[in-house]
Amino acid sequence: VLPVPLVNVINGGAHANNSLDIQEFMIVPHGAPSFSEAIRMATEVFHALGGLLRDDGYDTGVGDEGGYAPRLESTELAFEFLLRAIEKAGYTPGTEISLALDVAASELVQPGSATGEAVRYRFIKSGAGECSSSQLIKTYADWCERYPIVSIEDGLGENDWNGWKELTTVLGSKLQLVGDDLFVTNTERLRRGIEQGIANSILIKLNQIGTLSETLAAIQMASEARYTSVISHR
Repeated sequence: VLPVPLVNVINGGAHANNSLDIQEFMIVPHGAPSFSEAIRMATEVFHALGGLLRDDGYDTGVGDEGGYAPRLESTELAFEFLLRAIEKAGYTPGTEISLALDVAASELVQPGSATGEAVRYRFIKSGAGECSSSQLIKTYADWCERYPIVSIEDGLGENDWNGWKELTTVLGSKLQLVGDDLFVTNTERLRRGIEQGIANSILIKLNQIGTLSETLAAIQMASEARYTSVISHR
C-alpha cells in the first residue's frame, strides 16, 4: 500500500523569490482510490492552478521545489487559489483533496529568541511583523477553521519545545503535525517528542540522518508510538 502523496504546488519562504513566508503549500488527494489516481488528480489541480494564476495576471514561474512561486498579496489568497484550482479540476475541497503546509518555521525565528517561551517569529517577506508562539498557533487554528488543512509541517521552530507542546494540545487531535527540523529523522529527538506528547508525525529523510538502519529505526519508533511517518522525496 502506497501512502497518500503530499504534492507541493505553491512555493514560498526560502524556496521562492516572492512575498510568501510559508515555504510549501501542498495538496493532499486523499479521496483517490489508488496512488496512480492520486497523482493524476494532483497533476490536474496543478495545471488548473497554473491557468488560474495566469488568468489573474500572476507569474507561473516555479520555485526551488517545483511549485509555482507567484507574488501573492497574502497567505489567505494562496489558500483561495488552491480551493479554486481543486474545484476547477472537478474535485471537492476537503472531501477528495485537502491542503497541507510546510511552514519551515525555524527560518522565521527572530534572532536572539532561541528557546522556551521567549521564541518569537518574524514575517519579513509578507511584512506581517512579529508574533509569539501562541499567536502563531492561533493563526493556524483560524486557518484550519476556514480551510480544509489536514497537515502542518514544522509549524514552529526546531527548538521551540514549549510552543510545540501548546500546538499539539490545540491542534494535535484535528490534524497531522509533522516534525522535520524538529526531529531531523533522529531517534533521540523523536523520543523526547514522544515522551513530551509533541507532534504526531515525523518527516523521514534518509540523507538527513545518514544511514538506512537509523532511518528504519526512526520509522519503527514512530510507528510504535502511533506517529505517522511522512517519507520525503529525498
